[in-house]
Amino acid sequence: MLRPFSRVDTAMTTVQVFPEIPPYRPPWWLPSGHFQTIYPVMLRKTPCPPYTRRRLELADGDFLDLDWLSSGNDRLVILSHGLEGHSRRAYIVGMGYMAVSEGWDVLAWNFRGCGGETNRLPRLYCNADTEDLHAVVSHAVEKGYSRIILIGFSMGGNVSLLYLGRDRGHVPVAVAGAVCFSVPCDLRGCAEALARPECRIYMKRFLIELRRKLEIKQQHFPSLISLEGYEKIRNFRDFDDRYTAPFHGFADAEDYWRRCSCLPWLDAVRVPTLLVNAANDPFLSPSCYPPALSSSPVRFFTPAQGGHCGFPTTGKDGRYWSEQAAARFLSALECSEDQ
Repeated sequence: MLRPFSRVDTAMTTVQVFPEIPPYRPPWWLPSGHFQTIYPVMLRKTPCPPYTRRRLELADGDFLDLDWLSSGNDRLVILSHGLEGHSRRAYIVGMGYMAVSEGWDVLAWNFRGCGGETNRLPRLYCNADTEDLHAVVSHAVEKGYSRIILIGFSMGGNVSLLYLGRDRGHVPVAVAGAVCFSVPCDLRGCAEALARPECRIYMKRFLIELRRKLEIKQQHFPSLISLEGYEKIRNFRDFDDRYTAPFHGFADAEDYWRRCSCLPWLDAVRVPTLLVNAANDPFLSPSCYPPALSSSPVRFFTPAQGGHCGFPTTGKDGRYWSEQAAARFLSALECSEDQ
């Protein structure tokens, strides 16, 4: 269960916090959302930071691997990766370097089973894991951080927004804001988008990587996990019906998608939040682009280009556009709190 914290449930206005975000303009040789998605995965060179790894034991007997970049600051950025990601992904590393250069400590946490070692329980990880994020945030508060920003990508962004909206009564007052990129706000719509023929390359990669994790799980829990007929799985409806839903307490894929999509909870978020979904993101359906939220401190920004967790640039400082946008948010938030 989430441990409650007291907080004043008042929303800051976006006018007080948000800076102007410059438009994203991709390099001319990356003309589409597919190119802008694939290029950073395949060709971005980001040396792994000198992380300090610590293991966080969870109340249910499982664990999370946390990778820290600490310089003694009292403010912290918590980075949440996407599906089949981890703390060494280029988009996490790049954002971590940005945060350190701006004077923040960094905690890049790995969802269960994503840190290089399989987790202990039969379950893996999914979009329902707000309790795990809460455990990470609570751990940071206990270590003395007085200001925390959540930065999430794709699934990590959905989990962050679900936590801030649906579970807002449990969020510590130290959490001052969030930045989320390429978020599948409607999981059903995202699953349908990835089932399209033009997204077959992404779907195939996800299924291959997830199978590797399940093969390891099967060795530990042979009576619970079967891979018979796995080759017939073609999309997330098939996968979530067979694995995600039953192992995480949902009736089926539809039940999982409905209960774990952040879209219905965005207007309940009570901290300044920047949500960025590129209009040409091949992973997202139209339902993943929420309308303006007049009663919430969530600013929704939709650049025409960017792809999925992409936004590559060729600037001299090496920062991608997403890192520049997040840096502006951190600076603006700091200025608003100093006023």
